[in-house]
Amino acid sequence: MKTVGIVAHSAEGGALCFITACRAGAEALGAHMHPTIVMSCVPMGLSMPAWDADDHEQIATHLLTGIEHVEAAGAEFFMCPDNTAHIVLEQVAERLPIPGLHIAHVAAAEIQRRAWGKVGLLGTEWTMTGPVYPNALAQRGVDVLVPEPGERKAVHDAIFDELCQGTFEPGTTETLIESIRGLQGRGAEAVILGCTELPLVLNDSNSPIPVVDSTRLLACRAVELALDDSSLARGGWLRV
Repeated sequence: MKTVGIVAHSAEGGALCFITACRAGAEALGAHMHPTIVMSCVPMGLSMPAWDADDHEQIATHLLTGIEHVEAAGAEFFMCPDNTAHIVLEQVAERLPIPGLHIAHVAAAEIQRRAWGKVGLLGTEWTMTGPVYPNALAQRGVDVLVPEPGERKAVHDAIFDELCQGTFEPGTTETLIESIRGLQGRGAEAVILGCTELPLVLNDSNSPIPVVDSTRLLACRAVELALDDSSLARGGWLRV
């Protein structure tokens, strides 16, 4: 089995990715078994001023440090369970010391498999208005919708003020569900939970349309890759 590296950006999302990978490993291999997983979590707080200042190079410094940590610990490839971080990771793809599994391409592959042609996207303001998901989905012929500006701010604030800090208020969950209803009304067949923490409060049981859980999809795909005996190229993004 290959050793998997988790390069976390937020603690809550990183923890969900880790436990999902362990459970997926047990499903494939039996109780108490999973691929070896090493993890780095450079504090997200170090990057927040740079996000606000649109200083992607400073953010890249912290993300690359995390990748170097897991490489030094023996990881043969990494996954970053943070959708927004991929805006920066895409910009430094040629500097990745070990190959990475791209969260948006994993989610896009699932959307294509389910034959959805138009999906909604929830995440941080940067993710909802950024290029990562539109580019990944366009490659598979899928259109993407995002909430209107006021709703985007509510989703963004919920992520950073509550979910990333382990606070889960029922009223906030209902606000997120209302955003999904709005996307459904505009033709979305499913909704991408494009923030690592959103699956902590949203799922197929409370969403009016099917959810695409980017965090859990990424973790499960990483386990499949770890159990595959094919060799990996050095650096860059892995084919999904």
